[in-house]
Amino acid sequence: MKKRPAKEASDEEVYEDGLRVIEESIYDHPKYYDLVFGADVAAETKYILDCQHVFGTGEPGWFFEPACGTGRLMYALARKGHDVCGLDLNSKAVTFCNDRFRRKGYPETAICADMCDFSRADFKGIFPKSRKKAGPVEVAFNTINSFRHVGSEKDARAHLECMADVVRPGGLYLLGVHLTPTSVPPSETESWSARRGHLAINTHMWTVDRDKKKRLERFGIRFDVHTPSGSFRINDELRLRSYTPLQMQRLIDHSGKWECIATHDFGYEVDNPIEVDSSTEDVVYVLQRRKN
Repeated sequence: MKKRPAKEASDEEVYEDGLRVIEESIYDHPKYYDLVFGADVAAETKYILDCQHVFGTGEPGWFFEPACGTGRLMYALARKGHDVCGLDLNSKAVTFCNDRFRRKGYPETAICADMCDFSRADFKGIFPKSRKKAGPVEVAFNTINSFRHVGSEKDARAHLECMADVVRPGGLYLLGVHLTPTSVPPSETESWSARRGHLAINTHMWTVDRDKKKRLERFGIRFDVHTPSGSFRINDELRLRSYTPLQMQRLIDHSGKWECIATHDFGYEVDNPIEVDSSTEDVVYVLQRRKN
């Protein structure tokens, strides 16, 4: 998965709706990203731990997040006494994550790496030394659609292979994906707000276009950031690979190393599973690492 090139800067300021506009990646603003996507931390953390209790091996192990971003879930789990680690391709997000861990007295366990090309060896000095062939991770999680940044079938398969290297047999990978339904119109827009102290951000996301043949969906996203010293807008575009329910199931089946043992929606309720069909959009796949 290649890193997207930075957008070219302009000397001329642009305004929309009275707000100064910055054309940059939202991932290069970890402080704002952490707030915008932090509203569900408590529910997601509870869900991760509930899945471990219901579906896990029953043995202690690491919690691992590919595409960890700012590490909001890693930090929540660390505060509960769990060993955590993660990786992300964005160095600014990794630095933000590790800085928070260091300030709070936790080991810095996020690394900068590609979620389609990594192994246990990349976590040398983080994972404990072991002669066991099994991976050290008990539960891995990627809950908010980050997987769709993987741009090809080849890379998606490589990602599942890498995950199978670090997750022990019987361990879990909780993979959240926004599917493209085939029997109903897909959702086109989403808006939400978040506040922390004097910082407030209004977020809006909308569909730019969908190319079914290339399996590419482009979405506009903007952060309207409001601080005591002023307000501005960050504009970005996300390019995500699309998955129908059938395409996602075929990918899982092809790996040969993962079995889907449950599916839930983004309500994150372990005792309320859903059945994925042609109208389903938001799904968390509870994948279990096969033992053979």
